[in-house]
Amino acid sequence: MVNQHDAKSKVTIDKNFEDLHRPFDLLQAKAEASNCLYCYDAPCIKACPTAIDIPTFIHQIRSNNLLGSAKTILSSNIMAGTCARACPTEILCEQACVLNSSEQEPVKIGELQRYAVDHLIDLELTNNQAHPFQRQSLTGKKIAIIGAGPAGMSCAHKASMLGHDVTIYEAKSKAGGLNEFGLAAYKMVDDFAQREISFLLNLGGIEIKHGQTLGQNLSLDELQEEFEAVFIGVGLADSNELIYEGEINNKVTSAIDFIEQLRQAEDKSTVEVGSKVLVIGAGNTAIDAAIQSKRLGAQSVTLVYRRGEESMSATNWEVDLARQNCVNLLFWCAPKSMSEVDGKSSMVFQRTKVENNKLVTTGEEIKLETDRVLTAIGQKLDPTSLPAMDIKAGKITVSGNYQTSMEGVFAGGDCIASGEDLTVQAVEDGKQAAYAIDRYLLKSKQAEGEI
Repeated sequence: MVNQHDAKSKVTIDKNFEDLHRPFDLLQAKAEASNCLYCYDAPCIKACPTAIDIPTFIHQIRSNNLLGSAKTILSSNIMAGTCARACPTEILCEQACVLNSSEQEPVKIGELQRYAVDHLIDLELTNNQAHPFQRQSLTGKKIAIIGAGPAGMSCAHKASMLGHDVTIYEAKSKAGGLNEFGLAAYKMVDDFAQREISFLLNLGGIEIKHGQTLGQNLSLDELQEEFEAVFIGVGLADSNELIYEGEINNKVTSAIDFIEQLRQAEDKSTVEVGSKVLVIGAGNTAIDAAIQSKRLGAQSVTLVYRRGEESMSATNWEVDLARQNCVNLLFWCAPKSMSEVDGKSSMVFQRTKVENNKLVTTGEEIKLETDRVLTAIGQKLDPTSLPAMDIKAGKITVSGNYQTSMEGVFAGGDCIASGEDLTVQAVEDGKQAAYAIDRYLLKSKQAEGEI
């Protein structure tokens, strides 16, 4: 935990941002694997959005077949290393573990998954271990992918495996999306996001072009002319704006921007955080921003939410972690105004309650002094970059096979209507969209008489 007296020292900051979960060694992994009951029709598989064969990969760990275990995992989820670190396993596979119905704890599936996948990636990147997957016969078809986040990278890998050539267009200087820019630094240490990308690209057949932004220097119409199919996996890049009275904007920052700055900083002790930090929001991003503010040395961090704790989208595990890091949680308060007097800023909140199934203010107000406000009230899609596409409720509308309203254009991940704001679901969307694109291209070849 942060020592307030020397919190800005590099040594202390580096320690505060060490790996949240110390990885298993071989003995720990085999001991944990022995707890699995290897269920028939295992509920943990059904709870995993990518349907990883969990009993099989755990049995392979127990049998000393680490490469086989990793391949079992990666065949369903090519970004399983990130998912093992960031996935809310406590509400997915581990919640479904049958041991939860007994007095035992569930099998630590996420940590076992990380152990196996990290072993293979380390071998592949450092010891010239052959890539575990090979491409099928080349089809000569070209696919454009917009966005190098989890959905885009997953789609690219599967499409390349199916024999298609893939070009990814990415706005930022690095691939990875939220895996690289949007997760708490203590969840993704040792530049793992980029190591995972390098591993994925070693399959071949995938090119990434950076600095390419849809609606600016990248045209969907031009991509449709050059490529046989297009996949959109742009996520939700824009942050919802906090509305309040007053004009003290220089102290209000998007939590996503703050997390990105921290993730990309070579020396985290140089990142300014403030002394009295307010975080507005109730999701995992808000929790990440609050905990990291505290670990950077903020004297006080208060997470403020307009509803009660039971309505938070953050998992119970994340909320508990915030409390362990001395983050204050303030419920039933909505921002009203911000002001500055004699160089000191404060934000006024209105107390709220639910009345007749509607959130209303009670008339009571509280004032909190602050020198930094981080907003985490949701992300949104920029619809101006997709003027010809059917968009409802701020997200792209797709059919059951991930096809948009435009011919030959597919989409997946957080940017589509069914997006669940989970990395693992975005990976599954990308994978399934690649299969859908493959079927689409096959029909096109049949229609053109190529086969």
